[in-house]
Amino acid sequence: MVVVVAIRADLAQAKILLFYVIFYAVLIGFFAGLLAVFYQTLDMKMPKWQLDSSLIGANPGLGFRPMPDTANVESTLIYYRANDKGSVLKWAQAIDTYLDQYRKKGSGSGEAHGAENRVACGPNSGSLGEKQVCDVPVDDFHPCTPNNQYNYEQGAPCVFLKLNKIFNWKPKPYNTTEDLPSNMPDDLKQHIKMNAGKPEANAVWVSCEGENPADKENIGPVQYIPRRGFPSYYYPFTNKEGYLSPLVAVLFERPRTGVLINIECKAWAKNIFYDRYERRGCVHFELMVDRG
Repeated sequence: MVVVVAIRADLAQAKILLFYVIFYAVLIGFFAGLLAVFYQTLDMKMPKWQLDSSLIGANPGLGFRPMPDTANVESTLIYYRANDKGSVLKWAQAIDTYLDQYRKKGSGSGEAHGAENRVACGPNSGSLGEKQVCDVPVDDFHPCTPNNQYNYEQGAPCVFLKLNKIFNWKPKPYNTTEDLPSNMPDDLKQHIKMNAGKPEANAVWVSCEGENPADKENIGPVQYIPRRGFPSYYYPFTNKEGYLSPLVAVLFERPRTGVLINIECKAWAKNIFYDRYERRGCVHFELMVDRG
């Protein structure tokens, strides 16, 4: 009798186990089927929701390099001692690491996938091929070059700006002197006036200024290399293999040493809207160069 009860208990446990095995197998199959159907609706190279319909919207922001160590994730301060080779090398290596992807030109061993698609572009270049993207020749950014340690040792550092990627976004440039914003810097207005009507005027312009009156006095002269903006022929970004965001190197020629300088850089186009508090169309960082 005891043996019969034990056998029945084992059979009951086996039935329960078999039920849960079948139940979870059907559940997993059902979930996998839904996932497969969901992936059929997605394009891995193109977002379903774009521009104003997407979460990130159609207003690109600016980014800067080099950035502080990941240990200081909330910091935006570029601080170094110009007379300290170790301090200079730290920032030069950070820029080298970021620009390494720009220097790779092939898809072989140690190279970047899709880099062979990059071709030289200019204001008068024709249309690109199906797979071609415009190259960004970062080694032409003199004196913001690795051999010069990006001018950090001279106490006149280079900071690189980039426009954040937004799929299928096209800039509407300020390529004439009409309807220029009242808050646009006067030197940029003059620059646009000098280039109005030229192919070079089709660009997203950039400007960098001190945020406060004291910062404006301390920032010193500024150069934009190789040009004062991101040319329109780099847009739109459509996720082609090998594409890299264009760069502008901002050379701070004579920043006052030993003083923290708050800097704000802005991107200028008719379809870029500026908001300092939400960091729309701009980027903020601090610069402090010490000679000690």
